[in-house]
Amino acid sequence: MKKTIGIIGGMGPLATCDLFHKIIDVTDAACDQDHVHVLIDNNTNIPDRTAAILHGGQDPVPELAKSAGRLKEAGADVLIMPCNTAHYFYDRFAPAAGVPVLHMIRETAASLRRQGRRCVGLLATDGTVQSGVYAGAFKEADIEMLTPDATGQQAVMDVIYKGVKAGNMQIDLTGFEKAMDDLLARGAEVLVLGCTELPVAFQEFGIDRPNIDPTHVLASAAVRFAGAPLKEEVRQMYCFE
Repeated sequence: MKKTIGIIGGMGPLATCDLFHKIIDVTDAACDQDHVHVLIDNNTNIPDRTAAILHGGQDPVPELAKSAGRLKEAGADVLIMPCNTAHYFYDRFAPAAGVPVLHMIRETAASLRRQGRRCVGLLATDGTVQSGVYAGAFKEADIEMLTPDATGQQAVMDVIYKGVKAGNMQIDLTGFEKAMDDLLARGAEVLVLGCTELPVAFQEFGIDRPNIDPTHVLASAAVRFAGAPLKEEVRQMYCFE
């Protein structure tokens, strides 16, 4: 019997939809009943994670814990959350969740390691970059991590906050494209889309750069945990056994 996946969502709503869509997309299913049971708590009351890390903003942990509790009570066997920055707070709420909470960043690092990647470029919020959550995971996996310069990082933040989160799909991408190309020119083999708004941006804007999508990795890991089969191309992409 397949396990039930619970999504701690609302960080933001589009990223939550994107994760759910990817769970469906990676599953090798011939009918409705072959898919995984998924519960979603689209908790938009969770305070901004970057503001909490960098500027002393409201602590998101109480709301993260509330979502975890609601999902467990509703029957979730495993929890996932489509927000890279929120993983900075993982150790403060996940151990008390009562069910396993998959760690998107560690799953991504493990996948890159299995693929034999040695150097990656991180595209993420200021909070994610400065928190060190990716740096720590990549160090453990013996993968070099590059980040944009100050101008490039601001361009990344603009695409996330002034673009996707604001619903503005007319934003100028010139600075963002330069930031990506600079990372690749410095030796990054792939770009890590380390904010869950970025896969949405890549799709909406038709951006074509070598990348790995942690949301897609997380969806695949969750489906495997739930006991449903992955599509063969997904298993090969992430070098799952």
